[in-house]
Amino acid sequence: MRSWLFVVTVTCFLAGCQAERTLLKPSLAEKGEIFLYLRPFPREAEGLKFSLAQVSAVKDDGSEYPLALSITDFSRGAIKRQRFLATGELPPGNYVALSMNVTGATLLDEEGEQRLLVPEKPVQIECRFSVTNEKAYFLSLAFRYDQSVREGFGFTPVFSVTQPGKPVTGLIGYVTNYGSNILTVFDKQYYEVVGVIATGSGPMGMAFDQQRRRAYVSLAGEDMVEVFDIVTGDVINRIRLKLGDAPRELALSSDGRLLLTVNPGSNTVSVVDPLAYIETNRILVGNKPTSILIDPSGVRAYVFNSLSQSISVIDIASRSIVATVTNEPVLSRGQFNRSGDILYTIQDLSSYIRLVNPFSLALIQRYRVGLGMSTIKVDTLNNLIYTGRSHSGDVEVYEPTTFMPISTIPTDGASSYMTIDNELNNLYVINGDKKRVEVINLVTREIVAEFDVGEGPFWLSLMGER
Repeated sequence: MRSWLFVVTVTCFLAGCQAERTLLKPSLAEKGEIFLYLRPFPREAEGLKFSLAQVSAVKDDGSEYPLALSITDFSRGAIKRQRFLATGELPPGNYVALSMNVTGATLLDEEGEQRLLVPEKPVQIECRFSVTNEKAYFLSLAFRYDQSVREGFGFTPVFSVTQPGKPVTGLIGYVTNYGSNILTVFDKQYYEVVGVIATGSGPMGMAFDQQRRRAYVSLAGEDMVEVFDIVTGDVINRIRLKLGDAPRELALSSDGRLLLTVNPGSNTVSVVDPLAYIETNRILVGNKPTSILIDPSGVRAYVFNSLSQSISVIDIASRSIVATVTNEPVLSRGQFNRSGDILYTIQDLSSYIRLVNPFSLALIQRYRVGLGMSTIKVDTLNNLIYTGRSHSGDVEVYEPTTFMPISTIPTDGASSYMTIDNELNNLYVINGDKKRVEVINLVTREIVAEFDVGEGPFWLSLMGER
């Protein structure tokens, strides 16, 4: 039974890898792209319900370009937090408005639900912005309830539209969105999206150079690493790898002078000089490497090979494989404890967390925690271990000595990646099912915020990360 399950999962994994290469969204070329987000609705709008059939961007020559709506029905009290509304690719030029087609509206008052009259023609919201090729733009919409509901019987939506300024650099976070070719930029103090950055095709892994204020993003669809200025959001440079590499995850040395990329398309790891923007070496590893991490001392890198069920251990100084450790089936990840003398590994087809001595590479212990683990994060302040699953809506917290579960944090969907903000002591969890990020306070272990991101969210990095 176990071998049959393994074959089926490997087959699905291979099919998924191929799909990633063939179904990628092309990067922007002759167009730009716009993303609309809604501010939370005011409290007085809680009794209002309305529907939108279409939202379009209106150019200065009068031409209109429909956007893809994420929300069409605005039920009572539904917009209590910032929400992603719509997106679309647009030809370059100047735009003067957003056009909204309202199909129905009701208002709940003391006498019950009352139907409101809505405009027969689309409503135009004044909004001026310019679009250029290969750029993504972010607009924030604030709903004006007092101007939208007329004397209790008519409804014409009114929004004020702004382009938010950039947050303080130390409060910035990025999310890579594999399916929509963007970085979602958020403010970790206010837990809100404040911008989007267009990338090349298939952004996946990411690493922040905190000192130089740079972000390195792997582009699986273009076989390169894109380098961004975290302060401005501009592309600094692109580092080209070999055709077919399909780079996935990245690992950056603590001094920011060495970047490693895992390349499942060629079964290699690229050694990159990120300051000279060139690949200097390439190391052959196991079959379908998907994850990598550098130990706290910066001496070794550990590469998790999904289909060969192994971990390749790289000596960074000599740029060579010094050991290969047997691992358990398919997708896997790892994390070090605070002192760096224990490597925790998870595998989505194994019920166990494995504790490995990173020096001798001997297996220390295995603890049964159940199938489907997809992400792990060790809090280096207290060595508590946080795990998330691909099929469950819970984040589980384990004590490191006995590995007894000490808490379960309910989340609304599968967890695909986690990291910790050192400054505000929050755990960030990517919820791939719901296309959003959930923020969990590590003291109360409660979800304190959530915000929407793009298609296929894969990785999250932020300033002040631990």
